[in-house]
Formats: sequence, C-alpha cells, structure tokens
Amino acid sequence: MAGLGMQDIKRRIKSVNSTKQITKAMELVSSAKLRKAKERLEKTRPYFKTIKSTVEEIVASTKGIQHEFLNSREVKKTGYIVITADRGLCGGYNTNVIKKAVQHMEDKERVSVVAIGQKARDYFRKRSYDLDGEFTRISENPSFSDAQSIGKLSIELYKQELVDEVYLVYTEFISTINQKPTVIKLLPIEVAAEAVEISQTEDEEFMAYEPSPEGVLSFLVPKYIESMIFGALIEASTSEQAARRVAMESATDNATEMIGDLQLQYNRARQASITQEIAEIVGGAEALK
Repeated sequence: MAGLGMQDIKRRIKSVNSTKQITKAMELVSSAKLRKAKERLEKTRPYFKTIKSTVEEIVASTKGIQHEFLNSREVKKTGYIVITADRGLCGGYNTNVIKKAVQHMEDKERVSVVAIGQKARDYFRKRSYDLDGEFTRISENPSFSDAQSIGKLSIELYKQELVDEVYLVYTEFISTINQKPTVIKLLPIEVAAEAVEISQTEDEEFMAYEPSPEGVLSFLVPKYIESMIFGALIEASTSEQAARRVAMESATDNATEMIGDLQLQYNRARQASITQEIAEIVGGAEALK
C-alpha cells in the first residue's frame, strides 16, 4: 500500500508541475500584454478626458439648449453596454463587472443589452435577456472602429426610441492589483455638477457656435459616445490583462506550495516504506535464529 501511495503522489506531483508550467507561461504572456495595454491606456486617456470635458462645457455654458441627446424622456427601456472578456482565467474580472451591471438593472423585462465579449454574451443570452447587439473577439485588443460600431448601434437604438437611456458598464483600471467595475450614463448626456458650478461662477467670454449649439452637438455627441466607449474598451482591456496576470501568478504560487506539500508527503511515505522493509528484514532474521 505504501508503494501505491508513493506512485499516486508522484503522479500528482507531475500533474501539478505541468499545470504550474502552464500558469507560469500565461503569467509571462499576460505581463507582456499588460505593459502594452498600459502604454496604450496612457495615450488614450487624455483624448478621452478632453472630449468629455468639451461636450460638458458646451452643455453647461449654453442656456436653454434643446437637443435629442440632452432631453430626458419617460424611461420605458434602458440600454446597457456591458464590457467583459472573451476568455476566463482572470480571477473575478468577468463576474464582478457582470454583477455590477445586473445590480444596476431594475427590471429585466425593461432592459436591453449590447454585450461586449463572449462572457457577457453567454451570461445574458443564457438568462434570456433582450440582446440588441454582441461584439466578440475584441476584448484584448480593441480598435477605434470597434468603438464606432458599438456607438453607432447605441445611438441608433436611442434615436429610434427602442431605448430611452444608455449606460456603459466596464472595468476601470486603477492599478495592477486594483480594478473597479464602473457604470456611467452615456445618453441622455448629464453634465457633472462640477462643470455646472464652474460655468456659473466663472466670468466666461461669450461663445458663439456655428451653425448653432444644437448643430455642434449633433456633430460632437457621436464622437463623444465613440470616444467614451473606446476609452472604456481600453480601460477594460488593461484591467483584463492585469486581472489575468494576478490570477496566474496566484495559481503558480499555489502550485509551488502544493508541490512542496506533496513532496513532503512522498518523503514521509518513502520513509515509512523503508522503515517497514527494515522491520520485516529484522523480523525474518530473528525467526531464522
């Protein structure tokens, strides 16, 4: 029995070691992808923030402006753009952002989802949510054209009054070990309180918009929506790689610890086997006297 136990332990050590090699390789790949994603994030964030502040400034500083992208209406259906990964093995990344979206949804029957990533698509399809769009195989390396396609679909749904408001749910990258699921409202546009206060307290020069503030907004808002979505895609992509790197690092550490425990068990089993063999030899020698 001791021999069989030792063989079982050796097979287990070999299996765990193979898993460790895989997780270590995935950790190294994720580390390389994370570096590239962080560089891309640093380049896109300024543009993302500039166009957001520009649109808010126009809305906050213009009195009595009327526009379909600004006017609230009775909410019969709410649209959600939910960004997840196409793959797993990234800890609680997908679960956390989906949980955040579901918590924000008040009534499943009055919700429309545009799913980004296979995990979001599979989750909402399996639970029979109303899916108005799905975009897969873009989560790790999103392009601006992807954001344009998603933005165009969302604006069209809003214009046709198939949804009366649109929310964007994604994971904000804070640090390698900290990513925050976030919900922001895209449509109708809501101006941050800080922007309104600045507009009211500062003596700003008169600004003329040609052909009109409404015309400027008609041009800018689609760009704004696309930029917000693209920024969220980049944030989510970086968060995904960070979460996967941390998960694979943790898995590698756990495998190392498990191999150590198994090696200790093997040594004890081997020692017990040797002790038993010695005892049997001594017993046989005593019997021959």
